[in-house]
Amino acid sequence: MVAIQAQKKIWLDGGLVDWEAATTHVLSHGLHYAYAVFEGIRCHRTPEGTAVFRLREHLERFLASATIYRMKVGYDLEALVRAVVELVHANGDPEAYIRPIAFSGYGEMGLDPTHSKVRVAIGLWPWGAYLGDVGNHHGIRATVSSWTRPDSRALPLQAKGSANYANSALAKMEASAAGYDEAILLNSAGMVAEGPGENIFRVKHGIISTPPASSGILRGITRDTVLELARESGIELNRVDFTREELFTADELFFTGTAAGVTPIREVDGRPVGNGEHPVTKRIQDLYEDAIRGRLPQHRGWLTFTGG
Repeated sequence: MVAIQAQKKIWLDGGLVDWEAATTHVLSHGLHYAYAVFEGIRCHRTPEGTAVFRLREHLERFLASATIYRMKVGYDLEALVRAVVELVHANGDPEAYIRPIAFSGYGEMGLDPTHSKVRVAIGLWPWGAYLGDVGNHHGIRATVSSWTRPDSRALPLQAKGSANYANSALAKMEASAAGYDEAILLNSAGMVAEGPGENIFRVKHGIISTPPASSGILRGITRDTVLELARESGIELNRVDFTREELFTADELFFTGTAAGVTPIREVDGRPVGNGEHPVTKRIQDLYEDAIRGRLPQHRGWLTFTGG
């Protein structure tokens, strides 16, 4: 994990404020009841300048999450796009992780959040490979968590809600305490779901598979990107459930996510994955890197340039 590096500005409730001024009260409703939705987005240096990757898709999901939670954000898609572009330009960092969040603020306490003002903030900071540069190249060690991904009847899993990530934090801490880099969570039916903050892909005989949305996963923007890049490359792929045992017998496994990028998994519960090579994963990694860096002309539409 990397400590947050203070930047110049944060966008808060409609405008830019100094980093130190972006504060909220300790009795804010969202802090106590996890009534918050958020996104993780990245901007990158490209030959044409700084560009945010799939900004509109991320912000559409942000607004969809708010709708699921009956949360009135108060800003439409175009206003949020302008806010992110303004923030990136103001901080002048071409390589950054961007975090929009909407949460119930200070005013009332109690489970019903509808009378608490919704606050919206967008921050950014430099953040390298979430699972480490070494893991990016050589793969990480993962363990199947004792914690289960919540059922969609308990929490809305297609919303990127803060409440869901208490489950993720428990799984991550358990994995770290056992000496692993990351966890893999099963769903309530015992099938593979996802990582604490990543979608998961399995490769067998050159065919890529990933759990469907019905498995209780978040429909990741990076997941969608990988599915599109694989299709274009002629790689056969399936959205299909698979078991814990099929993790052990995979030729390759990899995680995807805005923070994690495309990260190979070299070991699960002490069992090496395949023969230690990751040719399909490497191909997807290279394509993804080309996409976020503006080197795929056919996907220029995935980039929002900030003028920096």
